[in-house]
Amino acid sequence: MQGAAWLAGRAACGAGAGRVLLSLLDPQAPVFDGVSPELMSHPKAWEASPAWLQARTVVCGCGGGNAVRDVLPALIHHAGRLVLDADALNVVAADPASLASLRGRRQRGRCTILTPHPLEAARLIGCDTAGLQADRLGSARRLAESTGAVVVLKGSGTVIAAPDGELMINATGNARLATAGTGDVLAGWIGGVWSQLADDDLAATRDACAAAVWLHGAAAEADLAASPSLRASDLIDAMRRLQAR
Repeated sequence: MQGAAWLAGRAACGAGAGRVLLSLLDPQAPVFDGVSPELMSHPKAWEASPAWLQARTVVCGCGGGNAVRDVLPALIHHAGRLVLDADALNVVAADPASLASLRGRRQRGRCTILTPHPLEAARLIGCDTAGLQADRLGSARRLAESTGAVVVLKGSGTVIAAPDGELMINATGNARLATAGTGDVLAGWIGGVWSQLADDDLAATRDACAAAVWLHGAAAEADLAASPSLRASDLIDAMRRLQAR
């Protein structure tokens, strides 16, 4: 699902990241985006030096499929700031070694953000989706505390949970976000905003997530009368317009 990576990259650019490098896992994938030519191809970025990765904000898992399994260990161990979404979360949930390495990032002074939907979060904490949805606040807090990451539990009333126990609930958004790619947009936007922070202060990281989630939902609410549906690529433009107000 190469489009997921392109959407995340475009969203990171829209959020204000100064330079966005796109590293696709499929060697046959196109390396140029005519819509967003400012996106720069960087093949096999996960094979870069540890020092290079430590200086980067990395978003991983958007449309990568099973191929994410091979690149994730290096990113978990070396990336300075790491956003894990979708396929990356499924790899972590299925691999105890990856989960242990993820938990060790905070001890090594590395910050992580997880952006699961309910099924992905349920896999990570070992419960079913119904049980998780019955206690979204407790589940988000449990996942944040167990992984040492800031968790963005998506859904109606997205929950942002920090490993120190602090919780925030987002009130924006609607069913227009239930289209393919909107989660990739959110992950990329969070990465773009996070990359601009001066340091990895936990509260600032949590607040950056909350701001991105709010904007993501508010953009879906804008111009609702014009169309009942919303394409993910149009959502990026809507977020940019709303941010500029």
